[in-house]
Order: sequence, then C-alpha cells, then structure tokens
Amino acid sequence: MAPPSLNDFRNFAVTKGHGAKGISDLRLDALPDQYIQPPEERIDVTKVLDKEPRFFLVSDNGQKRLSDAVFLVVPVIDISNLDDPVVADRIAEAAEKWGFFQIVNHGVPVEVLENVKVAARRFFELPVEEKIKYTQENSPSKAVRLTTSFIPKADKVLEWKDYLSLFYVSDDESSKYWPAACKNEAMEFMNKSEFVIKWLLKVLMQRLNVEDLDSKESLLMGSRRINLNYYPICPNPELAIGVGRHSDVSTFTFLLQDHIGGLYVRKLETDFWIQVPPIPGSIVINVGDALEIFSNGKYKSAEHRVAANGNNNRISVPIFVNPSPGEIIGPLPEVLENGEKPIYKHVLYSDYVKHFYRKSHDGKLTVDFAKV
Repeated sequence: MAPPSLNDFRNFAVTKGHGAKGISDLRLDALPDQYIQPPEERIDVTKVLDKEPRFFLVSDNGQKRLSDAVFLVVPVIDISNLDDPVVADRIAEAAEKWGFFQIVNHGVPVEVLENVKVAARRFFELPVEEKIKYTQENSPSKAVRLTTSFIPKADKVLEWKDYLSLFYVSDDESSKYWPAACKNEAMEFMNKSEFVIKWLLKVLMQRLNVEDLDSKESLLMGSRRINLNYYPICPNPELAIGVGRHSDVSTFTFLLQDHIGGLYVRKLETDFWIQVPPIPGSIVINVGDALEIFSNGKYKSAEHRVAANGNNNRISVPIFVNPSPGEIIGPLPEVLENGEKPIYKHVLYSDYVKHFYRKSHDGKLTVDFAKV
C-alpha cells in the first residue's frame, strides 16, 4: 500500500477508517505531523516516578514542610476476603488519596480476562473493510462505535489509539449488534465482573454513610460501557501520546490492561506521574468524576494518560460504570447531612458527558462544569 500524502494522514486514519493501526502497518520511519504532540503534552520522564524515594511539600497544621522520603506505588489490594474490614479500609483510603488502585484475587476467572484480550486483538486485526462497518457513519447501532484518537473532529493533534466502544443496552441488543469477533468475550467479561463491581460500590458508599444502594442503582451504575482499546506500535513514541491527560466521567472504571504497560496516573496534589504496572490477573480501578461529585470531593478522580509504545501493540479493556444518562448527579444527601457545604452543584449527567465529549482531553477541567 502506498503511504498517504503528507497532508492526508488524518483523512486516511479518520475518514477512511484505517485508524492509528493503519498508519502503524505502513511501517513509517517517522511519526506523521498530525500525531506530534506539543512538548507540554508529552510524557516528561523527569516527572515520572518508578519506585524511587521522593520528598514533597505537605501541609502540617497549615504549615508547609518537606515530607519524609516516600516510595510512591499505586496501591495493590488483595480482595480475596471480602468480609475483612481492613480490605474495605484500604479500598476507601486508596479512593481518597490516590483515585487509583489495583485489585488482585477478585474472583473474575483468568480465562475470562485472557479471552477478552484475545478478542480485542482479533477485532483490530480484521481487514479495514470489516472494521469500518462499525464507524459512526456506518454502525447499525448508536450503541456501537469504532473510532480513532479521542474526538478526531475536535483533536488538533491526534492521539495514537483506536477503540471500539460498546454501550450496553440489553443482552439482545448486544447479541444483535456487537461485532461477532468480540461480542461473546466482551459480554462474558462484563457479566463475570458485575459482582465485584457491586461489591466495590457497596464498600465505597458505606464509607459515605449510604446504605440503601438498591434505590440508588440507576444513579450510581445505571449504565455501563465497555471499550476495546488498541495502541499500535508507534514510530517516535516519545513525540506521541496514546491517550491524553484526563479523568473519567464514570462513577468508577474497571480496567483490564495487558502485559505491555504504559498507563500513568498523576499523584494527587503533585506534578508527578506514576506508571501503573501491569500485574497478571489484576484489575485497575479508578475513581470517576461522578463519584467525586457524589462524595463532595472525599473520593477523587485522578488524571491519567497512556504512553505510545515503539515496540509492541498494547490492548486494554475498561468497563465504565456510569450513572444513567437521565439522572441528576450532585453531592449525595447522606454526605451533606452533617452540614458539610456542597462544592458541587446538581447537573444532568447527560449534560456533563456531552461537555466532556465537546473538547479534546484537558486534564481534570471537565469537573469544573459541576462546581458551585
């Protein structure tokens, strides 16, 4: 295949449906200009921590002082004993202090995790003529959409990523419209994860004095979406970004990553980024904006992003646990019952999501939409 002209890479990737994978398959020597990020958006290795001790300015009774040397590692929590109060304590603490943590021994079968990764790779290895059937212009359902970058019509610089987004409506809808190459495995991953998702939500809500989860199910987890993310081998990965800085708009995100790595989270209240190492069989959990708003800021969504890779194709599969689009999100009454002042207002969740998707990734600025 002849490479596109210098100005035609965006058309080749976006309009013609080849995506970043199509460009990667051309085996170019240099990254197209359309993917070269400005220096401030690239991953600065001098601000990436990898189990090295660091000192930070911390607040101590209103005074700033240097902290003791600390090793910063995203928490890894064994949840094999769901009745252990220490486990619940660690979950809540990680949601407050990190917005990110990994869980192991969670009960989702290893073969389910492996199967959905294989299915994701199988889908993206389909000929472009097959994949293009699921782009926004061609998809048989609004609940199924294949795209590249984040919002290619708004992104001035494209992100080095393709993804298939599958919004769960019903089993019948999924069976009918989700691509045959991955639908069974994606559905199985969602179904086998449901118990753990509900348990995590119960733990997080109990720490907010919320006990009646049944009446709040639509508000907290009324909609779910699963993405199959594909990050192809990238020429000049140091100039590109797989996913730009952002926090999720979900209640929380239940993420499976493969063995390649490249996910980074910004440590709350610092400028340092920490890699979330791939641990076999683990699931990454990250707090979303909706949960930060529900908790009136007690739980915090954290900025995260994904590096491009020059040697390997990478797969990740997140399940986004979201409020129903028609729900009004705001600080929960139980959180404010002791007179705590709300720092977020009440907004229609679908309006919040629309605001997120009107612009390129911009860190945590979306949450300002809901601030008082």
